[in-house]
Amino acid sequence: MDSPASFAAPEGGRRFGQRLLDAVLFSSAWLAGAAAVQTAASFRRWPPADGGVNGRVVALVFAATLLVYNLDAVLPFKHRQPAAGSGRKAWQQRHRRALAALAGVAALAAGYFFLADGWWHFLPALLPLTGLALLYSWPLVRWQGQRRAVREVPLLKGFLIAGVWSAITVGLPALALHRPLAEALGLLAQRFMLVLALTIVFDIRDLSRDRAAGTRTFPLVLGVGGAKAAALAFLAAAMTLGYERGVPPLGLGLTALAAAAVILLAEERRSDYFFALLADGVLLVPAVLYLIGR
Repeated sequence: MDSPASFAAPEGGRRFGQRLLDAVLFSSAWLAGAAAVQTAASFRRWPPADGGVNGRVVALVFAATLLVYNLDAVLPFKHRQPAAGSGRKAWQQRHRRALAALAGVAALAAGYFFLADGWWHFLPALLPLTGLALLYSWPLVRWQGQRRAVREVPLLKGFLIAGVWSAITVGLPALALHRPLAEALGLLAQRFMLVLALTIVFDIRDLSRDRAAGTRTFPLVLGVGGAKAAALAFLAAAMTLGYERGVPPLGLGLTALAAAAVILLAEERRSDYFFALLADGVLLVPAVLYLIGR
């Protein structure tokens, strides 16, 4: 029989590999890696003569993504909320100081690349995106007697995430190469639709929490079945845009299969690993396939 001490300290008994996986997934390092790989793939949108992949911009996006998501994870009011059976949220609550430290390191790295590489010249274009990303969860606006965050505007959450994500991973490479954004509008629209489809998967994960908070997301407005249908429609739009851009059919097909499987299998009761590893991992599929194919 196990001793009481073994139940009091479950963390010490977990395998190192699982602890490492939790750290990578729940600290948003995996998600930041997806943003970095997508940024690298965006650079390949233009010929190598234009400079190829700029590793410093890729590092900037990685650091900025880590900063934004970990700042969001350590918000004080979020740590007053119960974990409600979420291993991810419980892990983040236990490691709040480490996440805050990671956000600080990421802020220093992002700040260095931002200043050293002259991104402050593009501040008028970047400031709205930065503001939306950082203030996404902060309840700053008083509405109907309560303070509300931008994410609580009905149905806006997914569009906001997809818009900021696409603008950063496509727009920054265009700015770095001094290319007009119009040249990448097809890629921008395709990535927007793919990310939008996947945000609905996370709305399904957060169904009970959003219902309690009064945040009207796709699953709350359309039901889970209707939300999945909307996600599949956005995915179909992304694949159509990719086909029109001349993306190889094999890459489109594998991306569509991976994303559709995640959408169809999404349920609120699914493991945190399903969402953090698989759903976020779909973002890597088209970018990795594109980079390998080149």
